[in-house]
Amino acid sequence: MATPAQARIDLDAIRFNVAMLKERARGAELMGAVKADAYGHGLVPSAEAVLEGGASRLGTAFVREALALRAGGVTAPILSWLVTPEEPLDEALRADVELSSSGVGLLGEIAAAVRRTGITAKLHLEADTGMSRGGCPLAGWPELLSAALKLRAEGVVEIVGLWSHFACADIPGHPSIVRQIEEFEAALKLAEQVGAAGSHVIRHMSNSAAIMTLPDARYDLVRPGIAMYGLSPIPELGDFNLRQAMTLVAQAGLVKRVPGGAGVSYAHLYTTARETTLGLVPLGYADGILRHATGRAQVLAGGRRRTIAGRVCMDQFMIDMGDDPLSAGDEVVLFGPGDGGEPTAQEWADTLGTITHEIVTRIGSRVPRVYERRSPRCTSPT
Repeated sequence: MATPAQARIDLDAIRFNVAMLKERARGAELMGAVKADAYGHGLVPSAEAVLEGGASRLGTAFVREALALRAGGVTAPILSWLVTPEEPLDEALRADVELSSSGVGLLGEIAAAVRRTGITAKLHLEADTGMSRGGCPLAGWPELLSAALKLRAEGVVEIVGLWSHFACADIPGHPSIVRQIEEFEAALKLAEQVGAAGSHVIRHMSNSAAIMTLPDARYDLVRPGIAMYGLSPIPELGDFNLRQAMTLVAQAGLVKRVPGGAGVSYAHLYTTARETTLGLVPLGYADGILRHATGRAQVLAGGRRRTIAGRVCMDQFMIDMGDDPLSAGDEVVLFGPGDGGEPTAQEWADTLGTITHEIVTRIGSRVPRVYERRSPRCTSPT
């Protein structure tokens, strides 16, 4: 290992997970969400694995992410759904990036870019069915449809998608789920009545959790995110036979013996009980290891689990090996699929009171992504 730490990404695992999700989608098209550097897994290599696994489209939050995919040679359809003021819309149109709009004002910005470039925009309209985040509230939906239809008549836009997003699909039985489906159905009905829907317009609402538990919400397309990377969208219901793709490892740095009663790291939150061996792990909160992991999260070193000893620092943390051997350069596994007894990302999330999305997306750019095809369970999606 040429660097002191690596995030090893099992591309076979991503391919396997996507294939399984596609099978669950029962005929619906699959758009793989690769926003946030593919949830920390590396944008272009992960996107390619997602497409190899059976996705036909990709989704990003920001236009710049979509443009990075195009620059990396990805030619599949891409939707960018979080279009903010002063986004490079001209570049997006030239790169054949589909855009989402939740309001009449943004439609005007997209129309202006179309007139500058002469390229018709492929447009998805987002309805707010109860998330109260992105999307057009249903009270404003008729106005948005009317504005979009006017632009379509002028040849400025092509309406290719109607969509919404679940707030609580990861909480099975939550009352908002049924309400949101009903609201989306109402939005679709109105779109049909005014001529903004049809066989060529893709309807989509389901995220990873909805794919697993809400077959009635598949519509024409599903949009998995976290599940593609092998992390359960509903941990309470198990792992759904997903395969974790990221394994985070580091080489032990300094290893030394210290006496009993030695305070370790800032604030001496940990004190050695007796003479012991301490090992330095060269990852810290600048790399995405939460400071909150101090004295809580575990790693695998020397064949056993070790709890982080003392305060997590910006670039490093310590582990107490007792009398077990450890040498500089030995591998320490922070988390992985669990095959070798190491903690999983889900264990880290549970220990730190967060979700796996945060655990993997926080791993910073100082940690190189190393791509592998090695997963023994990933020869078939069944």
